[in-house]
Order: sequence, then structure tokens, then C-alpha cells
Amino acid sequence: MKFLIRCFILFSPFYIFAQAGNVQGTISDENGIYVSGANVFIKSLNRGTISNFDGRFSLVGVPEGKYTLEITYIGYGNVAQEVSVTEGQTTSIVIELSPSNYQLDEVEVAAQGLSGQAKALNTQRTNLNITNVVSTDQIGKFPDANIGDAVKRIPGITMQVDQGEARNVIIRGLSPQLNSVTLNGSRIPSAEGDNRNIQMDLIPSDMIQTIEVNKAVTPDMDADALGGSVNLVTRTAPQGFRLSANLGSGINFITDRRNLNASFLLGDRTKDGKFGWMLGAVVQDNDFGSDNIEAEWNDEFSFTNAAGEEEDLDVDPYTDVFEQRTYLVQRVRRSFSANFDYQFDANNSIYLKTMYNWRDDRENRYVLAQEVLDAEDIQEGDFTITDGRPTRFPAEIARETKAGIDNNRNQNTRLEDQRMQNYTLGGDHLWGKAKVDWLASYAIASEERLDERYAQYTAEYIVNNDNSNPRFPIMTAENPANTNDLGSFEFDEITNETQFTDEEDINIFLNVELPANLFGQEDGTIQFGARGRFKGKFRENDFFEYDLEDTFPAMDGIPTIDSTDPNFLAGSQYAAGFYPSPSWLGGLDLNENNGEPVLEEFLPGNFDIREDVLAAYLMFNQKLSDKLSVLAGVRVENTQLQSEGFSLNFGEDDVVVEEVSDETSYTNVLPGVHFKYDITDRTILRFAWTNTLARPNYEDLIPRAEIVNADDEIILGNAQLDPTTSMNFDVMGEHYLESIGLVSGGLFYKRINDFIYTFISEAPDDSFAPGTAGFDVFQPLNGDDASIFGAEFSFQRQLDFLPGFARNFSVFLNYTFLTSTANGIRNEDGDERADDLALPNTAPNMFNASLGYAGKRFSARLSANFSDAYIDELGGNAFEDRYYDQQFFLDFNSSYAINNKLRIYADLNNITDQPLRFFQGVSERTQQAEYYGLRLTFGLKYDLFRK
Repeated sequence: MKFLIRCFILFSPFYIFAQAGNVQGTISDENGIYVSGANVFIKSLNRGTISNFDGRFSLVGVPEGKYTLEITYIGYGNVAQEVSVTEGQTTSIVIELSPSNYQLDEVEVAAQGLSGQAKALNTQRTNLNITNVVSTDQIGKFPDANIGDAVKRIPGITMQVDQGEARNVIIRGLSPQLNSVTLNGSRIPSAEGDNRNIQMDLIPSDMIQTIEVNKAVTPDMDADALGGSVNLVTRTAPQGFRLSANLGSGINFITDRRNLNASFLLGDRTKDGKFGWMLGAVVQDNDFGSDNIEAEWNDEFSFTNAAGEEEDLDVDPYTDVFEQRTYLVQRVRRSFSANFDYQFDANNSIYLKTMYNWRDDRENRYVLAQEVLDAEDIQEGDFTITDGRPTRFPAEIARETKAGIDNNRNQNTRLEDQRMQNYTLGGDHLWGKAKVDWLASYAIASEERLDERYAQYTAEYIVNNDNSNPRFPIMTAENPANTNDLGSFEFDEITNETQFTDEEDINIFLNVELPANLFGQEDGTIQFGARGRFKGKFRENDFFEYDLEDTFPAMDGIPTIDSTDPNFLAGSQYAAGFYPSPSWLGGLDLNENNGEPVLEEFLPGNFDIREDVLAAYLMFNQKLSDKLSVLAGVRVENTQLQSEGFSLNFGEDDVVVEEVSDETSYTNVLPGVHFKYDITDRTILRFAWTNTLARPNYEDLIPRAEIVNADDEIILGNAQLDPTTSMNFDVMGEHYLESIGLVSGGLFYKRINDFIYTFISEAPDDSFAPGTAGFDVFQPLNGDDASIFGAEFSFQRQLDFLPGFARNFSVFLNYTFLTSTANGIRNEDGDERADDLALPNTAPNMFNASLGYAGKRFSARLSANFSDAYIDELGGNAFEDRYYDQQFFLDFNSSYAINNKLRIYADLNNITDQPLRFFQGVSERTQQAEYYGLRLTFGLKYDLFRK
């Protein structure tokens, strides 16, 4: 009780309103755009602060009198601003920065080519923790349409690709679900049904002002960021009028179809400076596709011998399953934002930030699948083994079409409707010596697939299996006449599936910062706060199968489409052939038929989950000397989770559905310390010791059983999973060049406990359900521990020391090296695997490079992105491990300024025609290779500033 009374007295208004004044202000550039990371210093008091992302700063508890504020910012001229401080009042000022003289020479571009880089580097330099910052102007130098593609340019980051666009972020080798993504400091919910991944390709890059990657989190940040935290900062209202617009088109060479894009920004501030607003909208319509081959490799071959017994042969690895797939995709991305702020007086302001993202993915898919028959259907003489590898055997051949219903939304395609919206209300206040900020946000992400349909017809015949080039395996009919004998392809199934997932997030937090003079030093602060995050995740799917064999017995009796493409990017040898027509499939009135629900296909994957996280933190930030600063504190997070779902028990005659539920809770205490040593004004050394965590995927905690008969798989939950925790050490050195550049290098180490991996075993009998003996069983388990050691290097600068036009060139380089080990991973027999096994999703080498040219009117940039191969998914043994192959992207973009407001641009993406490729066990064995081709985009950009 005495402690509470003391706290009340300490933080009461009687303490807060001390006998001093405050200085509050905003800093903007020559165009009225706010700048973050500016140093504001009162030399006579040895007091200073840093402007935030909205260009705001405040100095509290300043003695009454007249002072000179010194504002410094890399790439801009220093500013000295006189200010008078009155006791008990807050003095407001507005400061405008002007570019340094050298930026006004040849290297200046009409679209302020250097200012974005300067803002990013200033913010990165002044942050106490280890971060990488990219501004929207810098993003514009690369041909990146969405945030995912922009983030992959940052050191230590690689991205997982979906249909040629970067979707899931891997930070310092940690899986996407182990990283956090926030919008203006609030968590972005995930529309993914079975994990916590944030779909980075959902948000257009034009909607974001700054990307900040925190690689060493501070106690006031969410702790669930093992690899790091990506914070996306939306645009704020400028100091004056701004109008920006973009209109472009292009072509996707894989389909020779067009792409369209348009965007605008419109913002202003009232004459009294109190009310500001910014509206934005982006529309992108991309009509493209992909060419795909997939295979599964086996080292056993089973058949029925002359005695009628099943016999297994050990053979050299061969493909027992091979698929070739053609995707046709239309991706329509829309994004809208409306941001407002209002300053009541010098001490109080509020803001409202909103964003609505809506993406439609329309897809048709044509699959030719070939799979070796079961042992009981293969007799001696039906197959050939050459040099230890099966090269000929009987197979089931399936021709499958993915489509959707015939209406204005689906348009005979599978429609994936994804939406994410965020509404954030916050405020900043000065109460005497106390800085108080608060935020309340509501966000929801959803994914809906209505009436997704599949039609499949099958035949059986002998195939030749060619694995002579394991990177491009292929199966072909021994008798070519079988390939397009549509009468031999008999009805197998027609299904209709509906999927719906949504995740709701409510975030509330309050932070209080007070000046403090710890250790006898001036210019320190104590900060404390609390946060509540209340999440609900819900998934409801269904799956119906229709017996239309009597109506449509064979493919020669239905409308078909020939998907053969002589320019198939994986190779012209892959002839697709005929498939059920999407318009025929979409036009079927399945309501007139008696569809049977297939419970095992969907019900165990349905769930309703509540996750509440309550957190509190205390930290201090103190200058220990003129050069050394420390930020230290502790965060406590309590997690409570309730889950409800279904489990199925298969009997001989029926399926028993059981509702299952579980509750769990845990508390984590997470201390952290950050040191920053300013060797000079431009040379900085940083050190951090932090502790972070990652919560298990929601559905993994449901004690459920899901049997997928089509894939011979059983998926189990695990209610006893523990969260993954990590102790992290970072050291980083940075030198900021006068010519708006950076040289940095650092080392990092992570000690991870209870990491979660998927354990794969083989069902020994039919205990799960009749006929499931031999099925692959997938269950999440906690491993013992893992470690990651890495090194980062980054270099960027303008080559303004060169003579003539060469001084307009700039270079951008970064490289990250990783090595990892994982212990406690077990193989299919339950034995622990070798202790030199790498942690999944840790790419050993990552590299970015670009060479840019920026003259008065013309600018161009050639950009490269490389990430090494890594284990993506652990199999039951080393032979079954799935690897994400190395990838090398090369992109080019250019623009020409017609005047200082209007320019034309052209972008060329994926010059290397880099496929998304997985391999099994060793790099030669292709498990999947998906090609996207080149994309050309061109258009006009208009930017008008008026103060």
C-alpha cells in the first residue's frame, strides 16, 4: 500500500506540473513533408531529443529563458532556431530544413531523389536500438509494387514468394510466423488459416511512408518478434498542399496480358496548422500466370510378385508422382487510406489513421497428375527398372480443373477474396513534465473462397519415367495415343468447397515518459506503459463431393479446353493436353444434386480461438556520458488462450464428430539492454541484449485429428506446445557518410529454446481410422534448442567524388551470412537426428546490390536480390527434407522527368526468369519449379507540392 501511495504522489499532477516550461515543435523538409530522426539540441543545457515519424519533438522541464535550438540532419543544412521558454507554458515552433548545397547540384532529381534516403538514414542513425529504415521515396527507386518486394531489399531479410510476388517475410533466418508485422505500431492480423504469417503482398508500397525493421526490440515493443519486427508507417498530412498521382500499364510476358495500376495522394493542412488530412488510393490489376512442375521422390518400389505377395525393392531415387500445372491468375489489389490529425494546443494532439486493403485473386488451374499405382495393382512384367531406377510402370493419370461458379464476382474462377482493414485512434500529450501517448486500434483480416470447384477425370496406362535430368523430371505415356484419348478418362470426382477465415485484433496501449537524471547525468528519461491485445481467430470451411458419374461418365462427353503451350516456361516437352472446361464446371447447378459432405476434408480444420495478451513494461533511457547512452528495461507479457475445434473418429460404418477445446496460459518476463556509443557524430557502435518469444500457431494447439485421404495424410494438433523463446545478442557498427551514405557491419547470435517443428511419422496401423495404416502423420512438436549466428554488412553512397556525369551514380550493397544448428528433432522412427541439422528457414547467404544513376532528368537503377537455399520443411528423414532453393532476382527501372512535377517511368521485373523452386534432399531433385516470366510496367507520375 505504501508503494502505491508513493507512486500516486510521484506521478500525480502536483509532481508533473513543475516550475519549468516545455518546447514542442515539428520539423519538415522543403516540400512540407515531415522528417524523422532530426537531432534537436540545446547546447547551453546539454539537453536534446529526436523528432519522431511525424516530425514532432518535445523538450520538457526546460528552465525559463531564451535558448538556441540546434537542428542537425544528414544531407540538410544545420538550423539554429531561437526560442523563448515561459514557466508553466509550452512554446510551439515550426522548423523547415533545406538540402545541403551539394544536393542542389547535378545529383538532384526533380522528384527529390536523395531526400528519401536522407530521411531513412537519419532515422536509423538516431534510433537507440538496431534498426533498418527505408522511406517511401527510397522504395520508389526500386520497381516494387507491394511492401513484400520492398522489404526484401533490407539487409538480413529474404522473402517467400507466391505467384511471383514476395509474400512472407523471413528476418535473420526466422520463419515468417516468428516475426511480427505492425501498422503504425499495432499488430496486423493474419488472414492465413493455419499460421500467423502476414501477407505482405496485400499492401501496395505506395500506401506506406516508411518501413522500419527492428532487429533488436525494446521493452515498449511487442515481444513476439524472434527474428525482428517490421513496422509500416502510413503517410501523414504534410505542412502544405500535396497532390501525387500515378497511372501506368504494362504486359506480363508469360501470358501476353496487360497489367494496370493507378494511385493518388491528396493532402493539406488548414491555415492555422491545426488540422491536417491525407487521402490515398491505389488500384492494381495484374493479369498473369505461372508454369509449374512438381514431383515426389521415393527410394522404394512396391509390386505384387508371382506368389501374390507384396514385395518392396530398394531403388535409386525416382519420381513416383509427377504433376505439371498451368495457372492463369488475375490479381486485383485495391487500397484506400484516410489519415487525419488535429492539434488542440501546444500540449495536446490526436490522430486517426485508417487503411482498407482488398485483394481479389481469380485463378484457373489445370493439373496433369501422374502417380505410380499401388503395389496390389502392379504385377511382375508391368514395370522396368534400369540401372537401379524405375523407368517404366503403370500409373494413374488425372486431369483436373480448378474453377468457380459463374457469376460477376467469381467469373468461372476460384476467387480468393482477401481483406485487411485497420482503424487507429491515438493521441500525444504533454502534462507538465510528462509525455503521454496512447493508442486504440481495431483491425480485421479475412479470406473468403466461395464455391471453389474441382473436376477430375482419371485413366490408367503405362508411363515412361524419365529422371535422366532430375531437375526436369517427366512422365510420358508409353503409347502416345493414350494421352488425349478422352474417352478413357473416366469420371473421378466433382467437388465444391467454401472457405472462410477471419482474425480480429483490438489493441490498446498507454505510454508515459518522464525526465530523469539517473547516475548523476542529465538528459535521461523513465518510461513505463501497458498494453492489451485481444485477438479472435475463426475458421469455417465446408467440402462437398458430387456423384455425377452417370451424367458425365467420361471426358469425351463434356466441354474441354486445350491448355498446351509450346512456350511453357519449364520446357516445351511438357505438353498439357485437355481438361474439363472452367465455364462448364462453373455453370453446373450443383444445388440440384445431392452432394455429400466429406467431413475429414474440412471439419478438423475449423476452429474458434481467443488469445488475450496483457503486457506491461518499465524502461529508462539515459546518457551515461557525452558519447555513451543506455536503454534498459523489462517487459512482462501474460498470454491466455482458449481454443475450440473438432476431432473425427472414423469407425467401420460412420464418422463420430467430437467437439474439443483447450485452455492454456503462460507468463514471460523479458529483460533487455541497449547501448549506443557515438565515437563521432557520424560513427556509432551499438550493442543489445534482448529476449523475445513466438507463440504457437493457433490450430496447432487444438487437440484435433484431420485425415486427408486424398493425400494419405493425418494431421494432429498438440495442446501441450510451449511458446518458443530466444535470447539475442547484437553488436553493430555504423558510419554515416557526409554524402548521404552508410557503411555498417555487425554480428548477432540467437539462442532459441522450444522451437516448434512438424514431426512426420508413419501410422503403424489403422488406429486413427480404417485404411490409414501407412499414412504420413504430421504433428507439431517442440524441439530442444537451436542457435543462430550471423554477420551483416551494408554499404550505400552517392559517388559524387567522381568527375563529370559519373558523380551521378550511386551504389547500394548489403550482405548477410547465417549459420544455425537445431537439436531435438526426431526422425520418423523417433530417433534424434544429427546435431548439425540447420534450423528450418535459415538461408546461409543473402545479398542485395543495385547500381543507380540520377541526373537532372533521367534516372535508372539495376537491382539484384539473392538468397541461398535453406530447409523449408523437415521430413521424416534427410531424404524427405524439403528445401527452398536459392533465388536470384534482377530488376531494372528508369524514369525521365519532363518537368519538376511530371515524369515518365518504365520498370522491368524478373529479368532472370527466376522460378520458385523446391528440392527434395539434394539440389538436383526438383520437387517444385514454378516460372513467372518477365513483367514490363510503364506510366506517368505526377507530384505537386505547395506550401
